[in-house]
Amino acid sequence: MSKSAIAGASTSTAADDDRELVLETGPRPISTRTMGWLFVVLGAIGFAASLALSIERYLKLVNPDHVAACSLNVFLDCGPAMGSWQGTLLGFPNPFLGVAAFPVVVTTGVVLLLGARLPRWYWLALLGGTTLGLGLVVFLVWTSLYALVVLCPYCMVVWAVVLPLFWYQVVHAVQEGYLPASDGVRRTLVGNRHVFLAIGYVALIAWVLLVMGPHIVASL
Repeated sequence: MSKSAIAGASTSTAADDDRELVLETGPRPISTRTMGWLFVVLGAIGFAASLALSIERYLKLVNPDHVAACSLNVFLDCGPAMGSWQGTLLGFPNPFLGVAAFPVVVTTGVVLLLGARLPRWYWLALLGGTTLGLGLVVFLVWTSLYALVVLCPYCMVVWAVVLPLFWYQVVHAVQEGYLPASDGVRRTLVGNRHVFLAIGYVALIAWVLLVMGPHIVASL
């Protein structure tokens, strides 16, 4: 082996040792088993909501007079979302994306629970896909609040699932060194990951209430 290769290997090993030392002396990191359970549970919930909405969409196509089970009142109704152009951004119903994507998340979780060690490129690819999913969720939240002025219950389940899926992947990627970050940033994100997620949920709920609240009050 050449001297340069040995030096490179030594540098890589030293960097890994430094990162492990930071994690050991700093906040408790997210374990692989925890990520596995997060993927399995959140992926299963997202898949169930996406499948239910896909079935409702199919029933609506078969019978235009069908009233969706998620159509509860004037402000909680899946119908407007399914019938809007935003509900078929790629030429087919958006829930089909969830039906296809969430099983990948669940499968990844099962693989992790079985003890597999996934490569860096896979984690980053999964995070990239989840980031696109979060972007779609933000767009659909905006559409629901400002264009449709109605909330889809099944959609909200997906919103609630995608947020922690995205966030914990970001924290895990920073923790493992897959995304560049200083030791201070790594410690802050890993040590306060649940706090930041809670803030995200509060912000989302506040956004919904601030926009929908006046409409609900006006209808009383």
